[in-house]
Amino acid sequence: MDFGGIVCLPMKTLTLVRHAKSSRDDPGVPDRDRPLNDRGRNDAPAMGRRLAGRGAKPELVVASPALRALTTAELIAEGLGLARGEIVVDERLYASSASRLLEVVRGLDARLGHVMLVGHNPEFTELAHRLSKSIEDMPTCAVAEFRFDASSWSEVGDVAPEKVTFDTPKD
Repeated sequence: MDFGGIVCLPMKTLTLVRHAKSSRDDPGVPDRDRPLNDRGRNDAPAMGRRLAGRGAKPELVVASPALRALTTAELIAEGLGLARGEIVVDERLYASSASRLLEVVRGLDARLGHVMLVGHNPEFTELAHRLSKSIEDMPTCAVAEFRFDASSWSEVGDVAPEKVTFDTPKD
């Protein structure tokens, strides 16, 4: 579709990624500063490679500012062949809610066809379940991908996805 020179893609793909497994070894580390543990540092690039193998190519990656989420986003982006500089940090993805996340999605630029959000539970599981009742839990580094027959992100949540793909490191 063309709206005065702005081309809007008719399909929207939303990828939700829960951050990879993080370390709780040092109880003195603030929540925002918790790093990934060894399993998380292995799972995130593996999930990036799986996404690349399926042809995923997000035009925008938006991550929570928490270290574990941002590191997950960077490792997945690397697996997808995206530059770390292409990742946008958004405070609204930290200590959020499913409704707030949906607001972020609905506010995305209509010219974008595929966007990936990287963040936390319980809000990522809640949003994924709201979009598809088949998803009841998003374990660490889980990836839920939703394809919508929509020309605007504002329709997400009001229209059912045409396709849902769900993957975890253990699959």
